[in-house]
Amino acid sequence: MTANNDVDWDTEAVTFDDEPDHGLRDPEVRQAWADRLAAWLPARSADVLDLGCGTGSLSLLAAERGHRVTGVDLSPAMVDRARTKLAGRAAVFLVGDAATPPVGEERFDVVLVRHVLWTLPDPERALRGWTALLRSGGRLVLIEGVWGTVSPVGISAERLTGLLAPLAEDVRVERLSDDARLWGREVADERYAVIARP
Repeated sequence: MTANNDVDWDTEAVTFDDEPDHGLRDPEVRQAWADRLAAWLPARSADVLDLGCGTGSLSLLAAERGHRVTGVDLSPAMVDRARTKLAGRAAVFLVGDAATPPVGEERFDVVLVRHVLWTLPDPERALRGWTALLRSGGRLVLIEGVWGTVSPVGISAERLTGLLAPLAEDVRVERLSDDARLWGREVADERYAVIARP
């Protein structure tokens, strides 16, 4: 879904939604994510930029709440699946790099990013760019974590909040590891969301 990894996301698109927290096919998992997004996104209809959108599962939840969604993913196959999933809704999907999304001068009320920042070669630069894409009063919603115990990968909440400190006045961390409904199973690693307002 981003440029800095060795995964062939076009190939992965075929089975990507099989993971409970990717496809949100299980009603309980889907509802858990819908509830979180309801709390993280504005109550009124807003413009949401979903970066590294994958097959569009979070985009769909946002659109179902009346938000207008622009999704960006590096994988054309992922974008095709997202377009199919959200056909007929207020959503546009673009092929492009999440670190530098191809949205021109357009600005958004929310920049939503799940499991992307940790893969980027320069997360600080990406955060600066994403913050610049926000309208006044907008917010970043960043869902990240540290996965694995032997060779952990990811970005810790402590590091992410440190990177956000010069960019946002209001930064809130919400732990997600203890809610098995979000993942379709119990998890022991660090998973969290950060809601940040410049």
